[in-house]
Amino acid sequence: MEFSSENTWMDLEQEETEGKQVIVGVCAMEKKTLSKPMKEILTRLEEFEYIKTCIFTEKVILEEPVEKWPLCDCLISFHSKGFPLEKSITYANLRKPLVINNLESQFAIQDRREVYRILSTAGIDLPRHAVLDRDLPPEETNFEEQDDSVVVNGVVFNKPFVEKPVDAEDHNIIIYYPASAGGGSQRLFRKIGSRSSVYSPESNVRRAGSFIYEDFMATDGTDVKVYTVGPDYAHAEARKSPALDGKVERNSEGKEVRYPVILSNKEKLIARKVCMAFNQTICGFDLLRANGRSCVCDVNGFSFVK
Repeated sequence: MEFSSENTWMDLEQEETEGKQVIVGVCAMEKKTLSKPMKEILTRLEEFEYIKTCIFTEKVILEEPVEKWPLCDCLISFHSKGFPLEKSITYANLRKPLVINNLESQFAIQDRREVYRILSTAGIDLPRHAVLDRDLPPEETNFEEQDDSVVVNGVVFNKPFVEKPVDAEDHNIIIYYPASAGGGSQRLFRKIGSRSSVYSPESNVRRAGSFIYEDFMATDGTDVKVYTVGPDYAHAEARKSPALDGKVERNSEGKEVRYPVILSNKEKLIARKVCMAFNQTICGFDLLRANGRSCVCDVNGFSFVK
């Protein structure tokens, strides 16, 4: 290009950047990258002239060294079962793309103890809880079970209370009911067909494994799912709580029925705090509304709006 007095620096910059595409790399397990929500996101990104998407195949992620992974300017990468998070961190350190969701922080999201610690440090309201860590020497833990309560390291939880595995990938959560309500327990799990929980007559807590015990918060029968896109935007939906009867409500297309929710100013601030505390631009978390309180009970990191 020949420079003349009629040219401006803006013209020069336009010349230099014209045709330059930003490559957005998507590095996750195929179950996530090939899902309908992800396909919808990528289709919309592709509508921008200067954005090109590149999905890292599962074979490349699992078998190839990071030096052979595709190059990208911006990286969307998130953990799910079987994903080599350490490897993706090595790739990010090597190529230094703009990382949408901080990778190191995703280790904390896999451990409910760490999740609750980070939430507490950030000043975010939580259900009253205590941790029973059976990985510690027996003399360092104190656990006692009675008919209608448990004592965890000196903290008493009367039924109904919730028992959550410390492993965030384990969705086998149990709610225990008092004898006055008929006893037994409601056993929650990842959705299987049209069910997300089942009632059991079993009233005794689990004796193997580490758990978080917390007060059961009686909501209006719904859970609120919140999704942040950066600290200044959050989308929220309500769904029927799996603790009710365990039957998943689905529409004519087979999707779980969800209802739009308007967050209060306080809840918007909670969303901002969660997003920043976990360094996750795209961050899904669960909110319980009960007795005038809004408590965070789970943080999932990168999540799709269903």
